[in-house]
Amino acid sequence: MSDCKRIAIIDYGMGNLLSVKKALDFIGANSIITSDTDEIKKSDAIILPGVGAFPDAMASLSENGIDKVIIEEAKSGKLFMGICLGMQLLFDESEEFKLTKGLGLIKGRVRKLQTEYKIPHMGWNSLNIPKECGVLKGIKEGSYVYFVHSYYGDVENEENLNAYCDYGSKVPAVVSDKNVFGLQFHPEKSGDVGIKMLKNFWELI
Repeated sequence: MSDCKRIAIIDYGMGNLLSVKKALDFIGANSIITSDTDEIKKSDAIILPGVGAFPDAMASLSENGIDKVIIEEAKSGKLFMGICLGMQLLFDESEEFKLTKGLGLIKGRVRKLQTEYKIPHMGWNSLNIPKECGVLKGIKEGSYVYFVHSYYGDVENEENLNAYCDYGSKVPAVVSDKNVFGLQFHPEKSGDVGIKMLKNFWELI
């Protein structure tokens, strides 16, 4: 694998960027934190982290034209991963606070968690894996990952659902469509399992 390959971690003011970069550094993956659309276009893969509210995130992405670049690059076949809020942004729209249009890379709508359990869903939960994908290579059914969220991506097509957890209802944890992947949990906070998924992503480049 060539060292010249690089992942762009998108900086749009809403995300735990350094922890994602440290996790990528740990596996020897070359990455850059950037808000520069030219750097994003030059990269071999893109990661969109995110913590916060969906409407604020979309406003921030559109302010710099990053939203259009993400859509263009993903549709051109470039490897893409959304993490936590970044996964939710992949969907068509969200009900968080107000109906807001998303990136439209995964069919479906982001909705408030429907559960009798405490919201936000915070902590470790196990994965059910009905359909493997590139980032789940070597990940065992029942593996634990770390979640922090109050909303979830309700997929329109079950074929896009790769893994889910149970939290009073079925909560999508990994979604994908070809070169686009979404992780509702934080792989950078999920120990060896999360590191393995990031390594899988790097090796797909």
